[in-house]
Amino acid sequence: MGEDRLFVVLLVVAVVVLLARALAHRIGVPDAILLVVLGIAAGFMPGLPSVAVSPHVVLLGFLPPLVYHAAFFSAPRETRANAFPIFTLAVGLTLVTTVAVAWTVYGLLPGTGWAAAVALGAAVAPTDAVAATSVMQRVGAPARLVTILEGESLINDGVALTVFGLAVEAVSAPFTVEHGLVRLVQVVLGGIGYGLLVGLVVRRVRRWISDPSSQIIVSLTTPYLAFIPAESLGASGVLAAVAAGFYLGTRGEGLLQPASRLLGSMFWRIVTFLLESALFVLLGLEIRELLHQPGGRSWWEVLWIGLAVSAVVIGVRVVWELGNGPLADLLPGGRLSQEGLGWRERLVIGFSGMRGAISLALALSLPASVGSDRELHVLLTALVVLVTLVGQAPLLPVLLRRFGLVETDRRRRESMIARKAAANAALARLDEMAEAEDVDEKTADAFRQMLELRLERVEYFLEEMEDESGEGESEEDREDRGEPPGSMRVRAELVRAQRAKLDALYRKGKIGAGTVRQVGNELDFAEPISLRRPTS
Repeated sequence: MGEDRLFVVLLVVAVVVLLARALAHRIGVPDAILLVVLGIAAGFMPGLPSVAVSPHVVLLGFLPPLVYHAAFFSAPRETRANAFPIFTLAVGLTLVTTVAVAWTVYGLLPGTGWAAAVALGAAVAPTDAVAATSVMQRVGAPARLVTILEGESLINDGVALTVFGLAVEAVSAPFTVEHGLVRLVQVVLGGIGYGLLVGLVVRRVRRWISDPSSQIIVSLTTPYLAFIPAESLGASGVLAAVAAGFYLGTRGEGLLQPASRLLGSMFWRIVTFLLESALFVLLGLEIRELLHQPGGRSWWEVLWIGLAVSAVVIGVRVVWELGNGPLADLLPGGRLSQEGLGWRERLVIGFSGMRGAISLALALSLPASVGSDRELHVLLTALVVLVTLVGQAPLLPVLLRRFGLVETDRRRRESMIARKAAANAALARLDEMAEAEDVDEKTADAFRQMLELRLERVEYFLEEMEDESGEGESEEDREDRGEPPGSMRVRAELVRAQRAKLDALYRKGKIGAGTVRQVGNELDFAEPISLRRPTS
């Protein structure tokens, strides 16, 4: 593709992303649905050059940052508390879905070999938590359901990608059980081990970097430092990126130092949004080319097979989740891990298995060795993504409301409780500093008035819960202009006290990881720039 044609395609992608974003907010539909639909529509624009995404571009350009970002922002305490339901979904259901889809494709397409069928099954097995959790959080679903879906999506990506890689190898080379087991150990353990090593090295290097721009560059290159060498060594690059992201993410906001945390968080939100959006739009644009020759088969046949595979994907998940509870009761500790997950919660989880960016990336990365079936497999994957997104996402809010699982004010109340505790901790620390004469009376009074005002406002919202909070930082910024000399040191101590209180609340299970990050970002505004230190 020439430079001028590439520019046209990039311009079309940008326009589609902006239009889908605007429409999604107006009509309340997940972005992914509109991105694919509008991408397909844009693909038929007269004069638009043909689009064919290289598998190497997908693997190297899209996957590393997407899986790294998901791993980095995982919630460790919540994930540990729901380890059993997450593990059964991420490992057990992923493998069962892969086999069920492979068996279906092999039966409906006799010309497709088992290896290619397993590769397709692995491609559509992992779920996309972004589509499901965005809908559930907007409605106010229980935090536990969101945590399970996010944890499942993080782990099942690695499981599916590992199976996918082994299946692709088997397409072009003889495959034996012994060889498969050896490669499985090499891929899994090698990928995790190397990813942890990268995380350890990056963590140490970051301590010596104070420039915000350099910190962002390090964070952006980390997933590629984990992914590319691991793939070259025959291990799983995806598991390496996941391991590095999880290690750094559980080490006190290891992505960036406090001075750059807000900038870095915004940067990564933009990067992941653009990558996921571009992947959906590129799929829509590429469908135009796939329509001309859908694997040498009629369109009706392709549509029927796609609907059959989609039905298997959805049905297997619902049956697995509804039957998982009674099965878990037979296992040690299983009954305790399933408390609070009744059939309503299980049905919602079972109906939240939308497919998205990872499935598209895997399908588009199928090598030419798959043969003429490659275009057909990409098309079938696109149909599964469309069916699960368009068919399931709009019904999730209906299910949540019908089953009485909506907790509208829970997250807002939790954030207010965290702010109240943090303000009280700052006041207590200020009193200690005043008693020890570490701060003069004028400075202490200025900060005490500011904190008491914030505390009154939070207590008001806790009582009324009528409106969003979010004005505190602008008031604080205005007060910064008139702070007395020496106040930066006092401000730093108060922020540290509030961070310590947030960590204590999180460890005790009073608040969730999302609240910690939300209130922590507000504290980033308050922390004096000259006294901010890198995190470990």
